[in-house]
Parts: sequence; C-alpha cells; structure tokens
Amino acid sequence: MARGHQKALSQQRNAEKTAKAKKAVGSDQKNAAMKSLHHKCTVCMSMMPDPKTYKQHFESKHPKSTMPPELEGVQA
Repeated sequence: MARGHQKALSQQRNAEKTAKAKKAVGSDQKNAAMKSLHHKCTVCMSMMPDPKTYKQHFESKHPKSTMPPELEGVQA
C-alpha cells in the first residue's frame, strides 16, 4: 500500500490517465457523427445524413427556395 508522497504521485498519474481516456472517447464520437453526415443544405449549410432527411428539411425550412436538382426524384 502506497503512503505519503508515493500515494499522491499515484493519484496524480491516475487522474491524468483517466482525463486522457475521457478526452479521446469524446472526440471519437464527434468524428464518427460528422462522418455520417454526407448531404449539405445549399441554403443554410446544415448537414444531413441521407437524401430523404435532406428533402424533408428543405421542404419545411426553405419552402420559398427552389428545390436543388439532386432532390427532385427523392421520395420523402
């Protein structure tokens, strides 16, 4: 069992290790989420995962704008 200075050093190393692990997990989830978003709205530049969602977004958020040609044949 560690005592005194050795205990403090051990706790410090453990805290640094857990902080690095938490930081690495958070960034991986964010990067994975960004990789799944492929379609970008031409009006507001928000990202969507698939054409169906993109068309629904476009119809509800930008009704006065003309529909982009890539969404013409998509069933919503």
